[in-house]
Amino acid sequence: MICGVVLAAGLSRRMGRAKLLLDWDGRPVIRLAVEQVRAGGVDELIVVIGSEGEAIRNALAGLPVRFARNPKPEAGQGSSIACGVEALPAEATAVLIALGDQPVLSPEVIPRILQTFWQTNKPIVAPVYRGVQGNPVLFASSMFAELRVLTGDRGARAVVEKDPERVARIAFDLPVPPDLDTPEEYTRLRPGGNPV
Repeated sequence: MICGVVLAAGLSRRMGRAKLLLDWDGRPVIRLAVEQVRAGGVDELIVVIGSEGEAIRNALAGLPVRFARNPKPEAGQGSSIACGVEALPAEATAVLIALGDQPVLSPEVIPRILQTFWQTNKPIVAPVYRGVQGNPVLFASSMFAELRVLTGDRGARAVVEKDPERVARIAFDLPVPPDLDTPEEYTRLRPGGNPV
């Protein structure tokens, strides 16, 4: 069983408001991100929530997801990854970790990550967009212990960088999927590029 974990507990400090609830072509950013991961072929999906938890739940109403609460989202992205991995079912063989603030991801990315995992037996599979490593990243269950102890804002980067031999990298001739951190990025990237 391959599970997806979508990180949605961030504090949106640079955006100045709840960025995952911003409108993106008629739907909240977080709903698009979750729908993309579901469509990619994971068997189960967990969304890690923080202080905006109730609003995130409402934005995802009707979608087949479970929620895991990060009690200390201020501890950084690593703490949300740890919470998500802790919430995985015992039968999970791998987890795909995705960002809740990436509303635009090419539909070919996740299926190729899953396919590469089964073909290579590498415990980590990461996409590389025109030479730049990005998200989402898949980790086999043998990596769960390392993910459960993460803290800080580097996410799982340290786990990926620890040993290049255990990472299968997939080259995509695509730009890095944008994540939304500032009002300027949101204004520039949202469909139509119109000011809010």
